[in-house]
Amino acid sequence: MITVSIIGSGNVAFHLISVLNKTPEFKLIQVCCRDKKNIQNLVDSSQIISKVEELKTVDVCIIAVSDAAISKISESIPFDNKIVAHTSGSVAMNDLSAKNRRAVFYPVQTFSLHKEVDFSKIPICLESENENDYNVLEKIANSISTLVYSINTKQRKALHVSAVFVNNFVNELYEVGYEICHENNISFDILKPLIDETARKVQTLTPTEAQTGPAKRRDMKTISTHLEFLKDQNKKDIYKLMTQSIQSHEKEL
Repeated sequence: MITVSIIGSGNVAFHLISVLNKTPEFKLIQVCCRDKKNIQNLVDSSQIISKVEELKTVDVCIIAVSDAAISKISESIPFDNKIVAHTSGSVAMNDLSAKNRRAVFYPVQTFSLHKEVDFSKIPICLESENENDYNVLEKIANSISTLVYSINTKQRKALHVSAVFVNNFVNELYEVGYEICHENNISFDILKPLIDETARKVQTLTPTEAQTGPAKRRDMKTISTHLEFLKDQNKKDIYKLMTQSIQSHEKEL
């Protein structure tokens, strides 16, 4: 049985702890975190520690903390020559301390603390220093997900940048749309079927094929009307930038 410990108690750690603790092929030995309130209902209190130096030796230690803290925490791990993997999309594998066998276990999903997720549908991207370690990580990943990929650090960075565009930036556009609706006494719920259909279309069409709207049609009259309607300069700038981006893609075809 593969033994595992997790460092962290934030969004990613919370969901990893939850799913791994229900997987019989592995034994979650410890969770190391400064604030245990998020996870105290997931594991027994005897498994929770507050200092990295108190970690017991395990087969795999997963670091699920903020990017800035990963390197320093990896240096503090008290054992060596074991698999230590981080869950970041942007931190290089080699940023981990070389005293352990470095790896990456990157679940590509947006996590909110108490929003339940189906881990079986979450892609997990793996990277390791050798094939044997990859096989161990792959066994863990396959036990909780049906979507497991091998990618290198450069590819993972590209994937993370792409994820910011399709997730964080898109969500910010939802926020802009929400504000416009709210300011004009319109229910944002009216837009939710449109949001759902847009997300569904890219499951079967390329984004270029799925694109519609005044920018694609080069409907300058509607575009001008929209810009005149928008009073907030930030929203105007976003509208102009997105319009230019859509039209530049059309030119490339």
